[in-house]
Amino acid sequence: MRVVIVEDETAAAVNLASLLRQTFPHMEVVAQLESVTDTVEWFSENEAPALVFMDIHLADGSAFSVFERTEIASPVIFTTAYDQYALEAFRVNSIDYLLKPIKEDDLRRAVEKLERLTHAGSGDYVRRTGEMARAQRGAQAFLVYVKDRIIPLRREDIAYFYSSNEKVEVCTLKGERFPFDRTLDTVMAQLPDGDFFRANRQFVVAREAIEDITVWFGNRLSVNLSVEVPEKVVVSKARCRSSRGGSPVWIDASSERLLPGVGRTGGRMGRGCAVKRSGAGVVQSQRRRSTASVMEMEIIR
Repeated sequence: MRVVIVEDETAAAVNLASLLRQTFPHMEVVAQLESVTDTVEWFSENEAPALVFMDIHLADGSAFSVFERTEIASPVIFTTAYDQYALEAFRVNSIDYLLKPIKEDDLRRAVEKLERLTHAGSGDYVRRTGEMARAQRGAQAFLVYVKDRIIPLRREDIAYFYSSNEKVEVCTLKGERFPFDRTLDTVMAQLPDGDFFRANRQFVVAREAIEDITVWFGNRLSVNLSVEVPEKVVVSKARCRSSRGGSPVWIDASSERLLPGVGRTGGRMGRGCAVKRSGAGVVQSQRRRSTASVMEMEIIR
């Protein structure tokens, strides 16, 4: 029985693979995938496995977006840390899920339930999974509660979501801030990858709010927004890298294209730096007169 694991945390993927070998010796893990991009690529090029275990929060976006970009013809068991909104969606649609850390008894119960499905029942499960995943990506507005009022915020009016001390707030492009009752993981599961990106543990940022980008220490990037932020929005090295195969990501800044020494002193890029806005996003480039001295970074819609 061929099985695929989609999980961006190495320890969690290793633990799940080990549990599968111990509990279901007839299962063979044929692929361990770490991102939305890798998953879309693998399923586009390979025969569908018998079963998929899929974490809903991946490094480059929500696993739900996989269902928008390729066909998943296999039953999926989702894995997640506690997430009230995602779990509610799973329960309403009778989609199987496992809470992390995954326990052997829970794993056995979920797998045996799917193994008992008839061919028709399995097809219905796959259909419901796809419909549920696509619905989770369609949030057009969010409700925020302010005293005795409920205010709808349109997705296109949002500049960023910010998390600090286990509290989340949302800020609009006008600089208005409101408390928000969902985690950033939940927010990412409901937003389209094309309009928002997860900058780090504290920020989910709208591309429309980006003014420019600064090369920061250690080849990290500082994203400068059009509204005030409670702290600098610094993007880690891992999130700066382009996806495998050059597929569109929020920024094309793979390690191969960064100049040696760039970003080690912090601060904005100096003379020769050009910044412009266009319908395609923000483009910032720096050209030095030294050999092989071209660095380009691009926000891709």
